[in-house]
Amino acid sequence: MNARPMNSQVHELKTQEFEFEAMNLQVGMRLQFITHRQVKPVQHFSTLIGYVKDEYIIVKIPTEHGAPITLGDGERVTMRVFSGVNVCSFACTVERVFPRPLFYAHLSFPTAIQGTSLRGAARVKADIPARIKARGMAAAAVEGSIVDVSVTGVRIHSAQSLPPDGEEVTLDFMVLPPSGTHAVRIETRAIVRNRTASQASSDSQEVFSYGVQFVDLDPMHYTLLQNLTYEALLADRLKIV
Repeated sequence: MNARPMNSQVHELKTQEFEFEAMNLQVGMRLQFITHRQVKPVQHFSTLIGYVKDEYIIVKIPTEHGAPITLGDGERVTMRVFSGVNVCSFACTVERVFPRPLFYAHLSFPTAIQGTSLRGAARVKADIPARIKARGMAAAAVEGSIVDVSVTGVRIHSAQSLPPDGEEVTLDFMVLPPSGTHAVRIETRAIVRNRTASQASSDSQEVFSYGVQFVDLDPMHYTLLQNLTYEALLADRLKIV
């Protein structure tokens, strides 16, 4: 199975205030790191290393053209975070820079967080081959294609029928991490939801469409899908925050 890039599809949303816990920050989470040295803010990507609540946040220094960008103590930056359900941003300052060989920075802890709450988990368009297998040793795997994905589940199109709504299956597919070169395999339990069937034309083969909800998705895979979804939203240049 080959991993393919995803495109986003979201709607305009209203800004509101958020508590820190609503961002659901996880180590390894992809962050947008925005500097304000020029008239137009410059966007970079960073990774969350950790944080001490009410004290500071630790992030990887973003790179540009293969080298870490220059940061100064006291410099103002804006961080943008996607939790899978909320897109939040907050202003902070650079408190300390740790250069070579560490390349990370301490940022001030956010005092005000603004963002938008998506109606459920954000879903982005995809074209990812997948295998779905019902529970039971005798069950054969069904081939399908993931047509949209979120941190809570996927929608699958298949020429073959899947188990009925409410049945548990094993879902197996590959995704390519942001800026990655090696695809990551995700194999997880899932529940079949919202089964429909349709035909593109009178002489075409019937296509089944299923919503599939993840069950106990591995936290590392959750973060991976979270990062992929966020970058797809940003790449679409829609006004999400």
